[in-house]
Amino acid sequence: MSENTEIKKGLAGVVADVTAVSKVNPDSNSLLYRGYPVQELAANCSFEQVALLMWNGELPSDEELAEFTAFERANRALTPELKAVIDALPTDCHPMDVCRTAASVLGAQHLKAEDESPEAELEKAQALFAQMPAVVCYDQRRRHGQEPIEPREDLNYSQNFLWMAFGEEAAPEVVEAFNVSMILYAEHSFNASTFTARVVTSTLSDLHSAVTAAIGALKGPLHGGANEAVMHTFEELGIRKDESAEEAEARAKAWMDDALAQKKKVMGFGHRVYKNGDSRVPTMQDALFRMLDHYDRPELLGLYNGLAKSMDEAKGIKPNLDYPAGPTYWLMGFDIPTFTPIFVCARITGWTAHIIEQRAANSLIRPLSAYNGAEERHLS
Repeated sequence: MSENTEIKKGLAGVVADVTAVSKVNPDSNSLLYRGYPVQELAANCSFEQVALLMWNGELPSDEELAEFTAFERANRALTPELKAVIDALPTDCHPMDVCRTAASVLGAQHLKAEDESPEAELEKAQALFAQMPAVVCYDQRRRHGQEPIEPREDLNYSQNFLWMAFGEEAAPEVVEAFNVSMILYAEHSFNASTFTARVVTSTLSDLHSAVTAAIGALKGPLHGGANEAVMHTFEELGIRKDESAEEAEARAKAWMDDALAQKKKVMGFGHRVYKNGDSRVPTMQDALFRMLDHYDRPELLGLYNGLAKSMDEAKGIKPNLDYPAGPTYWLMGFDIPTFTPIFVCARITGWTAHIIEQRAANSLIRPLSAYNGAEERHLS
C-alpha cells in the first residue's frame, strides 16, 4: 500500500458485488424487492408471499403458496432440546442472545445442515422462517414466568406469531399492522447484517452459521436496535394516558429541542441510504396510526408528532422505519427488548435470499487493509 492509498472507512461508497434481491430506486426513492416497490407489496401481499418472492424471484402461484404454507405451518414447533437450551439461558440476557443461540442450535439439529444444494438451502431458509417466531415468543413468555403457547396450524404467519406471544387471537387490524411491519423489515440490500451473512457464506460455511453471524451484527445499536431506542425515548419523555395529543406534542417538541441543543443522539431518524426520507415510513406510519386509533392512545400520537416535527424543523432529518415500528410493537404488547428479535424474524427472508445468491456465484470476500502500526523491528 502506498501513502496515497484511499481508505474507505466503513466501506462507504464501495460496490462489493451485484444483487438481484433488492435496491433503492433513486428516481422514485422506493425500496424495491425483486423490482416491486415495498409499499405495494405491503398493501397487497402476505408476508408468506413476500418471503417466496425473496427466495424465488417471483411472486408465487396459488399452488406454490399453498405448498409453502403447508410446510411453514408444519414446521413451527420447537424441539424439547431447543427449549431446554433456551431455558438454560439467563432471563436477564438480551433476547437477541437467545435468537443467536437458537439459530446455531437449529443448524446443529437440521439433517441437511451441511448440504449446500439449492434445494437444501431453500428448505433450511424456510424452516428458519417457520421456527424463529416460536423462539422469540417462547423467550418473551419465559421472562414473565408464563407458560409457553404452542403454535397453531390454522393461523397464518402473523396471526400465529401474535397468538404464541399473547395467547389470544389478535384483532384483524393488529394482524395487518404486524404483517406490514414484517414485509417492510424483510430486506434492505447490503446492510451490515446482510453483508456479514454474505462474508460468512463466501468462506463456504453453512447457512445457519451465516444467519447466526447476521444476528450478531443486527444486535448492534447502530444497525438493529433503533426501534428499541425509540421506545426508550418515549419512556424518558413519560407516557401519560391522561394527556391530550396536543399537550403531549408540545412536551415532546420541547424535549427534542433541548436534546438537540445538547447534541444528544436521538435514534429513529435519518438513514445512510435515503436522502429524501425513508420510503418505508409512510406505510408503517399509516399502520401505527391505525393502531393508535384501535387502542385509543392520542397521547402517543402527540409524542410521535412532536418529536418528528421538532427534528424536521431543526435539522431537516426525517424518521426512518424504526421510528413508527417501535411504538407499533409496544402497543401490541411486545417487550421493548423483543423488538429487534422481531426484526430478525423478518430479515431471515432477506438474509437467506442473499446467502443463496452468494453461494450461486461465490467469491471469497477478503478486503485489503492499510497497515499503520510500528515499522519492522527485531528482538535484541
